[in-house]
Amino acid sequence: MTLLEQLKLSIKEAKVAPGMPVKLVAIDGHGGAGKSRLATHLSQELHAEIIRTDDFASMENPLDWWPRLIDEVLDPIKAGAQALSYKRSSWWENHNPSPIIDQFVTPVMILEGVSASRSEFRPYLAYSIWVEAPKEVYQVRGIDRDLASNPDGKSRQELEGIWEKWHTYENMYIKRDNPKGYANRIVDGTKNYA
Repeated sequence: MTLLEQLKLSIKEAKVAPGMPVKLVAIDGHGGAGKSRLATHLSQELHAEIIRTDDFASMENPLDWWPRLIDEVLDPIKAGAQALSYKRSSWWENHNPSPIIDQFVTPVMILEGVSASRSEFRPYLAYSIWVEAPKEVYQVRGIDRDLASNPDGKSRQELEGIWEKWHTYENMYIKRDNPKGYANRIVDGTKNYA
């Protein structure tokens, strides 16, 4: 049985959080660990929509953006919303991503990104996955990804500094909420998921 098949079965068996009409699955881990890749594969297996924490967080507000996600996504889902619309945050100067408009609420929804399983979200969660990877893997992946979509023309060295600052915030969250210890499943982000 593949990892995706195992996860699909485990999520199918998971109980919906009290008051939630859908199963909300958190995919958490360090930036660059492989969360987005897993979320994409799992969303196809489960016919699930993905909500990304990167649409709410930003470099200016790396940790305290969570009330907006609760107000604009989780509480509406809990209240029975069939579709979601929300503004996406900006990550760099002149970054103005299009808002999410009428995203379907599916029987399983995936909340993907750094701090997806934070304590404030846990009353809504049915299942939580921690994607594990060594720092030398996730940092290189993150920097390479940012170099590929580098609108400000930052050098690798500049991005390394930004990533070190970002890791400080990630580690504050991890120390506070212990998402790995909370997870129903720990996944190796260096492996092929399919």
